[in-house]
Amino acid sequence: MFRNPLLLIALALTSAVAVWGLVDTAGLASYAQASTQRMFQQRGWFVMLTASVLFIMCLVLALSRYGKVKLGQDDDEPEFSTVSWLTMLFAAGMGVGLLYNSSSEPISHYLALLEFEKAGMAKSYALFITNFHWGLHAWAIYGITGLVIAYFGFRQGCPYLVSAPLKHVFGRHRWAHAVGWLGDLLAIYAIAIGLAGSMAMGVFQIQGGVETLFNLQNPGMTLSLGIFMILVVASLIPCLVDLSKGMATLSNTALGITIALMIFILLEGPTYFMMSAITEAIGKYIWNVFEQGFRTYTFFDQKVEGWFFSWTLTYMVWWLAWAPFVGVFIARISKGRTIREFIVGVWLVPTTFSIFWFGVFGSMGFYQIINTPAGATSIKDIVQTNVAQTTFFLLQQFPLSQVTSVAVVIAAFLFVVTSVVSAAFVLGMFSTGGDPNPSVRIKLIWGVILIALGLVMILSGSIDAVKSIIALSALPFVFIVLLLMVTLLKALKVEAG
Repeated sequence: MFRNPLLLIALALTSAVAVWGLVDTAGLASYAQASTQRMFQQRGWFVMLTASVLFIMCLVLALSRYGKVKLGQDDDEPEFSTVSWLTMLFAAGMGVGLLYNSSSEPISHYLALLEFEKAGMAKSYALFITNFHWGLHAWAIYGITGLVIAYFGFRQGCPYLVSAPLKHVFGRHRWAHAVGWLGDLLAIYAIAIGLAGSMAMGVFQIQGGVETLFNLQNPGMTLSLGIFMILVVASLIPCLVDLSKGMATLSNTALGITIALMIFILLEGPTYFMMSAITEAIGKYIWNVFEQGFRTYTFFDQKVEGWFFSWTLTYMVWWLAWAPFVGVFIARISKGRTIREFIVGVWLVPTTFSIFWFGVFGSMGFYQIINTPAGATSIKDIVQTNVAQTTFFLLQQFPLSQVTSVAVVIAAFLFVVTSVVSAAFVLGMFSTGGDPNPSVRIKLIWGVILIALGLVMILSGSIDAVKSIIALSALPFVFIVLLLMVTLLKALKVEAG
């Protein structure tokens, strides 16, 4: 351990952020927000351009002659059936973020758009921009990262590291080793901060459910910390043993709960209204997604610019923060697939699911707004006062609300626990030169650091502060993703002769 400079520096860097946040939470949040604002103003265009380039690259690779190339040797067959593979992809794409933002994000965009559009158009565009945030551009970032790792891992025999493709393709140049080492460090840092933010979001979501179930009024930080301590115990214990199969079972359970919840709302609610909204959302997304990927809102006022920074740009760098983590996961389950199969599965299927997910919960939120009697509490009031309770408020409009609210709390809890355990494993692997079985001690160290960082995010008490800290950690990884794309193209060109 003490002979591994990358591990030591990564531990020091992430620990420094954790200590800073624990000692001066407000100071860290303020610095992150100010720095992110400045970087978005200067380089926001580059973030959008990068996401769109990756989007185009997915399309080109799927349609090109390289689409037939296998992620493995030519005679390798997929390790998992197509159904199992797609199910695991859903598990990678699903998470507490979808539970947290199910209705609140479309409604937040709707409220912002009312200043510029009539109510009907505002609702339609709110669903579109939500789908844009969770759709093809997000999965292009994940997909290209995972595709590079899978190609070089299974076909070229390289370690599952960000640095491996760079060293394999540009190994004769000294800069490749330096940049590769930096890429591994940035990947570790981005994963740690991004996962901590997701942990905080999970705590806020669970807290919203507990407050709703037990009718608690303003319990404050006490409840947050209590939930957090339960998550700590549930996350650290699996780090001590090999529970990979158990973790997969828990993750699939959480996924099953969320899918069942979506189907329940779709069938129990105004199905015609939701399906009409989904149909319109599909058409609007297909027609406008390419252009939206290049929008930077250059000629709008500061209010619109602030919305663009806090939503679209923040999402793009959030996906960049998670790209190494999700990329490794996707790569490991995709051996034997062709590049074309990989892109169709990773790029299109989760996007389609997200459109249905937000179509159901978003349109149901709008339906509730339309049909709320004058003077009664509307879901838009909940979004403006306590966004973490939005999903639970929506569920209260349906039968079995106590059961479905408990189900959301359980799903959020399971998603957070499995994410922490999986991230501790991936961080251990990245920081030990690609060791596929990092020691318990290394996993435990990373588990503790993830928990400390999660506590920092929770103490900030603000989702906006959490997003800014994540964005600040992930922005440098933009350049690494583009380099990875170049290595893949060069390797494929060499292979094709």
